Amino acid sequence: MKNRSKKYKDAVSKIEKNKVYSKDEAVKLVKETSISKFDGSIEIAMRLNVDPKKADQQLRGAIVLPKGTGKTVRVLVIAKGDNAKKAVAAGADYVGDVDMIEKIEKENWFEFDTMIATPDMMPLLGKIGKVLGPRGLMPNPKTGTVTMDVEKAISEVKAGRVEYRTDSYGNIHGIIGKASFSEEDLLENLNAFVAHILKIKPSTVKGDYIKNISISSTMGPGIKIENNFDK
Repeated sequence: MKNRSKKYKDAVSKIEKNKVYSKDEAVKLVKETSISKFDGSIEIAMRLNVDPKKADQQLRGAIVLPKGTGKTVRVLVIAKGDNAKKAVAAGADYVGDVDMIEKIEKENWFEFDTMIATPDMMPLLGKIGKVLGPRGLMPNPKTGTVTMDVEKAISEVKAGRVEYRTDSYGNIHGIIGKASFSEEDLLENLNAFVAHILKIKPSTVKGDYIKNISISSTMGPGIKIENNFDK
């Protein structure tokens, strides 16, 4: 292991090579192998038997985790009139329309984590799509961030909504909590995330849908988990 810290090597030594752990064992281990000085995130990686080149097998969406993510999310809502007033009342951190779009465009302002927009504002957002897209901030109907129900969207984001999408290799990544979470809370979020991915299995997928699952802490080693969620 080149350029690996002693902490990382110690963490790796706690994991048996090639062993596939039960969910309970994996959650216990992922907390023990968290080596960051801050409260690191716990991430899940799922290798799926999907072909991202096929439109119906390009999975993208969002899930509200039952125990949240442990992250404070700053929400910007792009809306006008009554929807803007509803966004303010619902607790959005920033609300605006053309003024906020220009602020992003001219000042390179990105002091927010999620953008929610009403459908009528999308044509205006299109002109800064090249700026928002690479940062993963462009609102999208599939993730619930383009909607007329701004109150519900804000509530879900603040409650711990996690967005996901398959990459070019058929992998899905997501956050299921923080290292400071209890084992019970991490396990509940893990089960909810995997159950959701199972629920949206494309009908055209043949054979085993989930190839493998692993979880890891920020900067920590991956821990393989038994794939028996649908049993």
